[in-house]
Amino acid sequence: MKKNIALVAGGYSGEYVISVQSAAVIEKNIDSSKYNVYKISVTRDGWNYTGADGQQVEVDKNDFTLTINGNKIKFDAVFIGIHGTPGEDGRLQGYFEMLDIPFTSCGMVTSALTFNKSYCNKVVSSLGVVNVSKSVHIFRDQAFDTKDILRTLKLPVFVKPAEGGSSIGMSKVNTAEELVPAIEKAFKEDAQVLIEEFIKGREITCGIYKSKGEFTVLPVTEILSSKEFFDYEAKYTPGITREVTPAEAPDEVTNLIKDTAKKLYDKLNCRGIVRIDFIWEEATGRLYFLEVNTMPGQSENSLVPQQVRAAGKTLQEFYGTLIEECLEK
Repeated sequence: MKKNIALVAGGYSGEYVISVQSAAVIEKNIDSSKYNVYKISVTRDGWNYTGADGQQVEVDKNDFTLTINGNKIKFDAVFIGIHGTPGEDGRLQGYFEMLDIPFTSCGMVTSALTFNKSYCNKVVSSLGVVNVSKSVHIFRDQAFDTKDILRTLKLPVFVKPAEGGSSIGMSKVNTAEELVPAIEKAFKEDAQVLIEEFIKGREITCGIYKSKGEFTVLPVTEILSSKEFFDYEAKYTPGITREVTPAEAPDEVTNLIKDTAKKLYDKLNCRGIVRIDFIWEEATGRLYFLEVNTMPGQSENSLVPQQVRAAGKTLQEFYGTLIEECLEK
């Protein structure tokens, strides 16, 4: 008997469009012979499923069910396809945990922690498994002194919303005069801002998941941007960035990245597919942690689908593995 899978898409953040693109790829590649997929659009205006006949059905949030033509649809599992809030920051995860409905991503606590880049940096730094860039965490409703920030950190620095993705609101600051405008830009996206020292090196990212207790570490990708850094435009405008999978890095570096990703996955209590980004400081050989993405992009050109194909797998078998793993939990 086929399982009913809810695929949630959209969300409340500036990453809505990217989420919709990811969900379209996921929906297309879930095996319809095994699963009945109901794509549910989650927006501030409502949570709705649109049937093939164009009929829109609102989700009953009391138990996360749909009633279609008098039939009540209960879900065996949820495939979370939302970037940003509420699908990546622990909010939906907590809701599904209370309803005891399995879902494909990390749990509530891990999702909330990793979504906040500053708090995640503090935890990762305490683990002692990878280097973390020096940083300052500031809040919109608390006073801060830019002179103190510049005494604490060396320029250049990155200024970014503490909670947010796709590099929205992010700036690279090379001079003291650029710091305040960059902070103001980031505060337009979030009430918390992370300011961290720039590490000159090669950006390499790694997709990783577990199935039946065994790790699958996907081929790593190096991101080569023609822009000064990997911002929103560089991520989503064809031709600006070259992504090399597998990365053309020495084996010892690739192995270090994969081993470090495994340690972080376990110590942060991750579940489902996670992408962990690093900077390899080639001059010193040191590896720096950048961030954990607990809902990495799944659009056709996103990094994880590239890595899945490079591993010789199909997206259908990959998504099937994620669904079956969450059902077993």
